[in-house]
Amino acid sequence: MTQAPATSRAARRQHDREIVALAVPAFGALVAEPLFVMVDSAIVGHLGTAQLAGLGVASALLTTAVSVFVFLAYATTAAVARRLGAGDLGAAIRQGMDGIWLALLIGAAVIAIVLPTAPSIVELFGASDTAAPYAITYLRISALGIPAMLVVLAATGVLRGLQDTKTPLYVAVGGFIANGALNIGLVYGAGLGIAGSAWGTVIAQCGMALVYLAVVVRGARKHGASLRPNTAGIKASAQAGVPLLVRTLSLRAILMIATAVAARLGDADIAAHQIILSLWSLLAFALDAIAIAGQAIIGRYLGADDPQGARAACRRMVEWGIAAGVVLALLVVVSRPLFLPLFTSDSVVKGAALPALLMVAFSQPICGVVFVLDGVLMGAGDGPYLAWAMVLTLVIFTPVALLIPVLGGGLTALWGAMTLMMTVRMLTLWLRARSGRWIVTGATR
Repeated sequence: MTQAPATSRAARRQHDREIVALAVPAFGALVAEPLFVMVDSAIVGHLGTAQLAGLGVASALLTTAVSVFVFLAYATTAAVARRLGAGDLGAAIRQGMDGIWLALLIGAAVIAIVLPTAPSIVELFGASDTAAPYAITYLRISALGIPAMLVVLAATGVLRGLQDTKTPLYVAVGGFIANGALNIGLVYGAGLGIAGSAWGTVIAQCGMALVYLAVVVRGARKHGASLRPNTAGIKASAQAGVPLLVRTLSLRAILMIATAVAARLGDADIAAHQIILSLWSLLAFALDAIAIAGQAIIGRYLGADDPQGARAACRRMVEWGIAAGVVLALLVVVSRPLFLPLFTSDSVVKGAALPALLMVAFSQPICGVVFVLDGVLMGAGDGPYLAWAMVLTLVIFTPVALLIPVLGGGLTALWGAMTLMMTVRMLTLWLRARSGRWIVTGATR
């Protein structure tokens, strides 16, 4: 009578160990990535306001360009984890190499587009006449590092699929340190100004990519996996990534619409919105770490033809997501009086942000479920459903958000719409998870 509960507890402990082992290093790596931009901003900011404004425009463009192709990490994680679960490590690494080759091809295409069109892109995004030259300089130089950053994404996916999130953490920390040192040396020591900041970041990014490639190549040689580009494999990686690209673009559209609506509410509201959005993004890193663990663990179980293990892991990760969401919600509520003064001393901005932060706190348990199930379905290779679910969410969110200024709603109403958006996502993902249609076992989906 006691064996089943004991077995259940043992299984939960095993899942807990796996989740912690993968999620904690993943969180560290996720947090290290945005620090690149923060370091660049701190160093360039001392050159002048125009330089900092130029960096702001260029870095926003580059961050968007790279984030659009985050499917290189997600799709690669799922595919590699399946092969690993099936016991074919050589094929897993071969699958990862296809993702890396795809990253290089996309990176080359992005460079070919950005270099000649940089002035037009900067003008389109409204850079001032004084900031535009610096934005163009930074954008053109930094674009040379895009292939390296995309390789980092794909190679990170390879290692996550192999259940290794520690190496990405070490590489991210090393890249952060190198980036800071290079920026200081080139901007001030060599007197290169904003161009030095761009070159420092490119060199750091290339160094990170080379470290990743060394790790993957070593694994490929050890297990007899070919390093040559495979047309069919690259095409399969691209096809797996298209639905995730649609998902990511839909999510980016939601965030852009929210920012546009906040801007129409007034200066204080858009200022408060930016502060809240920065906090929301930070909280997302914590929840995304659990999602990354989900991608790797679920893919491995399905590849090992263990649907029961996949279901059990999914349930346990949802429990983790809810618990993490509750903890984050409490932290937001408690830290509100301390958090806002870090960003503004304007009482009007604080007044707009305080009630909206309560809405953010309320949504965190919902966000916890969303991030976890998103990771589970990604790990299962259920990209087409994720794409259509996010498009549906965009269709529902857009009219609700656009009506807020018309009906006289404020920032709290806007973040209520954001909570509605996350609730819609939760419902669509929960229905899919409950249906079991995502459970497709085998080395490939």
